[in-house]
Amino acid sequence: MTSSHQDTKARGLEEVRRRVRVVVVDDEPLARLVLREYLAGHPEVELVAECQNGFEAVKAVADLAPDLLLLDIQMPKLDGFEVLELVGREIGVIFVTAYDEYALRAFEVHAIDYLLKPFTAERLGEALTRAVGRLGRGEALPLEALTSAARPRQGPVARVLVRDGAQVHVLPVEQIDYVEAQDDYVAFAVGGRKHLKDQTLARVEQDLDPARFVRIHRSYILNLERLARVELYAKDSRIAILKDGTKLPISRAGYARLSSLLHE
Repeated sequence: MTSSHQDTKARGLEEVRRRVRVVVVDDEPLARLVLREYLAGHPEVELVAECQNGFEAVKAVADLAPDLLLLDIQMPKLDGFEVLELVGREIGVIFVTAYDEYALRAFEVHAIDYLLKPFTAERLGEALTRAVGRLGRGEALPLEALTSAARPRQGPVARVLVRDGAQVHVLPVEQIDYVEAQDDYVAFAVGGRKHLKDQTLARVEQDLDPARFVRIHRSYILNLERLARVELYAKDSRIAILKDGTKLPISRAGYARLSSLLHE
């Protein structure tokens, strides 16, 4: 093999390594078609998957480990914010959205790239340039700040989403027995099974309905509907006995909160 041929091959391999691997996520076939055609004009990117819903997106990220998502926000079943919550922050994102101006201002404040439908091929090119630059600098996505600014809280959550590999478990809050802190994770106990999620117990407490769920201990949040009784365990120490026989510790502060709710 000649030196020039080796150099050409090396440059080709380097070019392949530099290509940004992209997954398109949109529930509208026409929108996916437009993105596919526009991306074809960008040799610096490689389209590795197209997803028509959030569940497919989570699986694609788990299976393919792409560099960048072109992500629609308004989708049935799982919206774009929920997809990001499940896949984590170590991925680049360009939002593809027909969202309102309030949300767009939030994207701008938090330096998130977005395409406002309908958009041109030139506008996609600009967004790709910025996204690739952010990927090269290793910038993290300010997910919590973004979602709280772009999608203000409308009350307690009705469900909890937990990723298990490429699978997504949707847990209606009424099915949750209790939540337990486990190092950097929390475990949602549902019908004798525990689902681990990378989240803090404090954040879970903020998300759940305070009339239904109470922090009984620094490591436990209890669904009041599962409580059978409270027993004295030792001097000034109590435990919660659940209807299925599970025993959970109760701290002094937790007992005060529990008593307040039970006597309302």
